[in-house]
Amino acid sequence: MSRTIPTINTSRLTLRAMRAEDFPRFAQIWATPEVVEHISGGPRTKAHSWDVFLRNAGHWQISGFGQWAIQPHGLREMAGQAGFFFGSRGLGEDFDPFPESGWVVAPEAQGKGLGLDAVQAAHDWFDRVIAGRTVCIITPENAASLRIARALGYSLMREAEMGDDVVYLMTRKGPPA
Repeated sequence: MSRTIPTINTSRLTLRAMRAEDFPRFAQIWATPEVVEHISGGPRTKAHSWDVFLRNAGHWQISGFGQWAIQPHGLREMAGQAGFFFGSRGLGEDFDPFPESGWVVAPEAQGKGLGLDAVQAAHDWFDRVIAGRTVCIITPENAASLRIARALGYSLMREAEMGDDVVYLMTRKGPPA
């Protein structure tokens, strides 16, 4: 099965397929402590990042959706990622069967509205092409991601434990009215 990964342009950035040459930057972003401090787990090893990088690419082929590279206009390197995936995390029937939304922005790109711009564009595409309920996981301390999730219409479903962390499981039934 072969699927084309769409390219999405906004006034400030492009969401595009990840390319092999993106891997060093992808691994660098996921190895940065400030990036993962509010994401369950710690900085990723290069080997773990490679496994996830390949999973992202394969997700598009199997599911028809996945994660895009966030590339701000005028920059050569990706500044993060945004999109959807099935996490199969064992968090219950109210969470696991639904596409999970996720986003990560490198520290130097944070605080500029790029995360919201990217996540909004990804959700606009999802609402047009796939449609339906999505879920996400955010730690209570991650104020920036909580703002993004709420702006997109996510609401708290329940709290859960993941490893040593308490996380919010959030749901979005579709685009905000």
